[in-house]
Amino acid sequence: MSAKHTLAITLATCLLSLSAMAQAPQDSARYRDCLAVVSIKPQAALNDAEGWTKAGGGAPALHCAALSLIQLKRYGDAGARLDRAAADSKVPDLAFRAVLFTQAGNAWLLAGNGAKAVQSLSAALALSPGDADLYADLARAHAMRRSWQEADQRLGSALQLAPRRADLLVLRASARRALKRYADARVDIEAALKLKPGDGEALVERGLLRQQLGDLGGARRDFQAALKSGSPEAVAEAKVNLETLKP
Repeated sequence: MSAKHTLAITLATCLLSLSAMAQAPQDSARYRDCLAVVSIKPQAALNDAEGWTKAGGGAPALHCAALSLIQLKRYGDAGARLDRAAADSKVPDLAFRAVLFTQAGNAWLLAGNGAKAVQSLSAALALSPGDADLYADLARAHAMRRSWQEADQRLGSALQLAPRRADLLVLRASARRALKRYADARVDIEAALKLKPGDGEALVERGLLRQQLGDLGGARRDFQAALKSGSPEAVAEAKVNLETLKP
């Protein structure tokens, strides 16, 4: 799951959680109105949410402000506000608190701050230990810090919960390639391609593994195959890696 996907949250979930915080009806309406314009007029939503925060709006105001900041690509500011919202003592709903910490972690990932992402995602995982996506997000945060052993361990936990997730196998193969555990990385990649034949991300990762092992012909074939996968991310990465193989 990508960071941007994880940061998305439904209006219904937000409003249910606001009810759990026992806010006044007018706060519920203000929260709904603020969220409704976040993606359309993020600056206007941010201005409203900041005014509401100064007036004591608490976690709902911080949350709407953070979502506005994400739309404005101010990811670090968003992460800080989401962490503050998650730590608000008026948020008794542990599931929603976990969502806020998860969103904070993914905002920090988008900001390129792996250390902050690890802190937020670890807090989320403590509240929601059975979530494979959370383990994967935490692994990404560790990978951002080049803490490959920790990334491998978190992905192992994720795969215990979701053993047939090809994307998790690809991520773990990447971590194991970085650890120079090439045989284990190959096993993960082949398992991913068996589960999801022609997967672009898996083909790119296998190409990178082959390139690292000196099999440039095999790497080129994998990158070329990834161009036909239909995944924009895989196609873009395959093109970049094919350029590195040019004499």
